[in-house]
Amino acid sequence: MLKIEGLNTYYGDSHILRGVEVELPAARSVGLLGRNGMGKTTLIRSLMGYVRPASGRVLLDGQDVTAWPPEKMARRGIGYVPEGRGIFPNLSVRENLVMSARAGIDGRREWTFDRVMQTFPRLTERLSHGGQQLSGGEQQMLSIGRALMTNPRLMILDEATEGLAPLIVAEIWRVIAGIRSSGIATLIVDRDWRKVLANTDHAVVMEKGRIVRHGASQELVAEPAVLEDLLGV
Repeated sequence: MLKIEGLNTYYGDSHILRGVEVELPAARSVGLLGRNGMGKTTLIRSLMGYVRPASGRVLLDGQDVTAWPPEKMARRGIGYVPEGRGIFPNLSVRENLVMSARAGIDGRREWTFDRVMQTFPRLTERLSHGGQQLSGGEQQMLSIGRALMTNPRLMILDEATEGLAPLIVAEIWRVIAGIRSSGIATLIVDRDWRKVLANTDHAVVMEKGRIVRHGASQELVAEPAVLEDLLGV
């Protein structure tokens, strides 16, 4: 479904992505691992159209969508949960969800308002609250719920558990597992590589803007020393 070919991206004179290649088949899950500053978020922003790559291609269903604007990528069925959550602080929880509701590109409406409420019961008590009134964990739930309301075929989650309390982290991973089992493809960035590998089919490791390791998640789990060397602080 999604294929990234030889992507090179710069910020000014800084060469951030260096020939990155990633494939994500439909209904599959890929983990994107690496220390901070290795290019993970830049890769996501490049494929979503927030940053224009200098060279390389992003293919969606075989079509070249390189540098398409984010709203056009969203209309093609990509749900994005950005680092920092990106909710609308001046809208209520209900408004944040309802404003994004639409059928998927194949007409599916599996993720309704009621289903999101069932998935995140904590939000049912906060429907009239403004986004800025929510805790960090509640904001993250809202960000994920808002993306699900678009009925995506691919969800990109960038550091969805960062800075959250352990109980909320466990809840977020439970939801991610449910999203994966529902047939939605996922691209997951998170610092907890063990959790990433437990919730993905395949994983790639980035170092200094390059893919330095990739393989089936189960195979990479068997290489903890290698991953600690690549990902440890």
